[in-house]
Amino acid sequence: MAEIAVNKPATEYRKGFQSGISIAIGYAPIALTFGLLAKTTGLSIGETALMSLLVFAGAAQYISLSLLSLGTGIFEIILTTFIVNIRHFLMSTSLNEKWEDDQIANKAILSFGITDETFSVAAVRDEKVTSGYMLGLISISYSSWVVCSGLGHLIGASLPQTLQESMSVALYAMFVGLLVPSMKKSAKVVFLAALAACFNIIFTLTNALSTGWAIVLATLLSAVIIELIENVKNKQRGQEHE
Repeated sequence: MAEIAVNKPATEYRKGFQSGISIAIGYAPIALTFGLLAKTTGLSIGETALMSLLVFAGAAQYISLSLLSLGTGIFEIILTTFIVNIRHFLMSTSLNEKWEDDQIANKAILSFGITDETFSVAAVRDEKVTSGYMLGLISISYSSWVVCSGLGHLIGASLPQTLQESMSVALYAMFVGLLVPSMKKSAKVVFLAALAACFNIIFTLTNALSTGWAIVLATLLSAVIIELIENVKNKQRGQEHE
């Protein structure tokens, strides 16, 4: 019985590691692209690797590159990425319900590695989620992200200067590629994107706000307005059914 108890953490780690292989493979091209774009944005390989080490959030890191290229201040970047990653509160809360009893410190440390992908894999697991399982799942995913970010930067450094400069367009192309599928699935996203774009254009043309604050405020205003409209519609539907 004691042998089973000792071997359980190792077994759970191995299961998590195996579950994370597909995530690591999926992260590789995204992290390589991030490293490549970080090079064209002007980040050193040390700064690129450090961002992946400390942030470990694809969307937040890509947005940070975009804001850095616009000369946005650090506070605006932090606030924007916080808004983007606010969903992590919900993911962590949901996963905590499935996580077996463990020390708060272990959960707090491992929560750093919760991403959309690691959360999805852990959430659909039939068994209880353990700290050993999460450590294995996160370690391979995290390693892939950090290593491939550095490799992407090295690859970018070997490209001709003209090609490096033209790669800045890829950042905007990637955002369009992320936005369009969501717009196809939901009209709400279409209105949200259009309204945010309108607010940002108004703030920019009138010079009312700096670039960073224009993006932050446009995002917040559009999200609040769309949600208010959605709530009003839901209440009206509810009254019609009564």
